[in-house]
Amino acid sequence: MSNKKKIHYRYLKGEKFMYFLVVLLIIAIPTVNIFTKALLSKTIIETENIQDKINKQENINEGLSMQKDELVSMENIQKVASEYGLSYRSDNIVKVTYDEEINSEN
Repeated sequence: MSNKKKIHYRYLKGEKFMYFLVVLLIIAIPTVNIFTKALLSKTIIETENIQDKINKQENINEGLSMQKDELVSMENIQKVASEYGLSYRSDNIVKVTYDEEINSEN
């Protein structure tokens, strides 16, 4: 008969900690990777939503600017003036300019 001795393996000092650390890293790295990708995806979606709001507001601003230009047009001014019994005479128009030399002396 053969006599077999059981070999009892003893862990070296810190070896259990090293195994625990390796297992922890094997679990933590993919988890953190998935979490950061999800966070990045959420940020990209929020950025796109904000960009859509900006584009809509720019379109609204452009439309309002066109309405303002339409209301300020000479044809509209003459129409409103005639409704109130006013007349347009070009000799009554005075052009006001800003002269820097005069103001710099004061």
